[in-house]
Amino acid sequence: MKIDDILFKSVLDACKELYDQTPNENLIQLQKTRKDFTGDYTLVVFPLVKMARKSPENTAEEIGNYLQNLLAEIESYNVIKGFLNFTITPEYWNNFLFEIGAEKNYGINPIDKGKPSVMVEFSSPNTNKPLHLGHIRNNLLGYSISNILEASGRKVIKVNLVNDRGIHICKSMLAWQKAGKNETPSEDKKGDKLVGEYYVAFDKAYKAELAELEKKGLSKEEAEKKSPLMLETREMLRKWEAGDQEVLELWKTMNSWVYEGFDKTYKTMGVSFDKIYYESDTYKLGKELVEEGLKNSVLSQKSDKSIWADLTEDGLDSKLLLRADGTSVYMTQDLGTARQRFKDFNIDKHIYVVGNEQNYHFQVLALILKKLGFEWAEKIFHLSYGMVELPEGKMKSREGTVVDADDLMNDMIVTAKDMSEEMGKLSEIQEEEKELIYRQVGLGALKYFILKVDPKKNMTFNPTESIDFNGNTGPFIQYTHARIRSILRKAEAEGVISSNSSDHKPEEKEISLIKLLFDFPDIIESSAREMSPALIANYMYEIAKEFNQFYHDHSILKAESETIKEFRLALAEVCSHVIKSGMGLLGIEVPERM
Repeated sequence: MKIDDILFKSVLDACKELYDQTPNENLIQLQKTRKDFTGDYTLVVFPLVKMARKSPENTAEEIGNYLQNLLAEIESYNVIKGFLNFTITPEYWNNFLFEIGAEKNYGINPIDKGKPSVMVEFSSPNTNKPLHLGHIRNNLLGYSISNILEASGRKVIKVNLVNDRGIHICKSMLAWQKAGKNETPSEDKKGDKLVGEYYVAFDKAYKAELAELEKKGLSKEEAEKKSPLMLETREMLRKWEAGDQEVLELWKTMNSWVYEGFDKTYKTMGVSFDKIYYESDTYKLGKELVEEGLKNSVLSQKSDKSIWADLTEDGLDSKLLLRADGTSVYMTQDLGTARQRFKDFNIDKHIYVVGNEQNYHFQVLALILKKLGFEWAEKIFHLSYGMVELPEGKMKSREGTVVDADDLMNDMIVTAKDMSEEMGKLSEIQEEEKELIYRQVGLGALKYFILKVDPKKNMTFNPTESIDFNGNTGPFIQYTHARIRSILRKAEAEGVISSNSSDHKPEEKEISLIKLLFDFPDIIESSAREMSPALIANYMYEIAKEFNQFYHDHSILKAESETIKEFRLALAEVCSHVIKSGMGLLGIEVPERM
């Protein structure tokens, strides 16, 4: 049993023994002692004063004395007003280190197959453009949160919804039809990039067309309604939903180019999915739900035949679900997709990892599903995250000013290579292993820089800052892991191995590091509960920083005795394990050497 659990149970026992009462467990407020006070754990005594019928100081003294006599784990205690501070013995921390050193998966809970699963939807790309920096944050958040939830014992299903139909797709298709000259993907241009270029080309032509119409005296709204390009695009969408074979064939061909391009990007990024849904399949089910809602008078139809959900009584506005021409909108397919997923899987929670600009969308989605009679609508959760920008500002897909995901990842790998060569760190390593390390460091820098920020916050990605080998960065943590592995290799070469137990009484720096390692399971649980990989990321930095401070002050291989040497090797080994495990939850690999 962990020391905090031991203390908690013992405080209950103390109250029963000393005051002949068993307090409500909510009254036992046990927390870590603040750094400016002496101790490891602090019991807030004030909630127990009424039961004890004594002053806070006297109550604390009685409980402290009782527990010190009861528990060998308590070295001493002190009372400051109504706060009882316990100091845990070095022997406890010693024993704890070797306990967790023997655990193969320390901090990771086995999946409870009896629990309903959690579904996490992330990525959700449109097939009219390649993935960009914004998608990188989405994918990294979704993938790491899935890992963290699984590490907390939940069965997780990772899903992707590909937005493979709609007016935006038709824009790329029409532009390719008009100006493509049968261009196809090549080794120099992936399919998703090719299709994305035609989406940008459409937008440029459309804006030019609007400008000409406005010169002729039309208002902006009139120009948008009468734009020949937009009218053609809407007709193409109508034909697609009507099953026009020529339009469908072009759609299938161009989408296949995009899927092949996406797969390469996902592989480089290191993310994967258990199931992929396609809007082209689920929008039909969504339309059926809308028609059913109309029959049941949950939804209403306007004179132009468009169908709406009136949410004004709920403090929202009216939401379009089917256009006048019968074509669907995003909300339509989201209704169908949600219905399909709850039908496919026994899920207790459905988490949508989507940017905060869609907060209103998911509020409306849950409300409409509830009005349509689906009780599981309450199990929908929108994990809303902030936007990611570059130092020079926002990105715009239509204008082609986004940072391409493939280009960014490749640039990060090249930068890692250049920095490593400049520092001369890998001069004695074989070329194949060097390339692996460059990739691990470059992608690790990118992933860590994004994931260390609270998901709810907007962030600015700075490539130069992210790949620094000092400070709160991925490469610093990776280098710390590599340093530890180097120490362990040297020890093995010298015939020294870490012990399974030790009589060494840990010193202050050693105890400080063990106490940090003690927190790993709780950090995972907190990260899963708050759905914030940033908690694990910044904890990893604290571990790396604390180890380096310890290593600066204490020699490992030249320790004063074999007992201390073996103890410190065991401590280093657990640190490397926790770093590798924690970074792995973030989707980050840690090299064995750097």
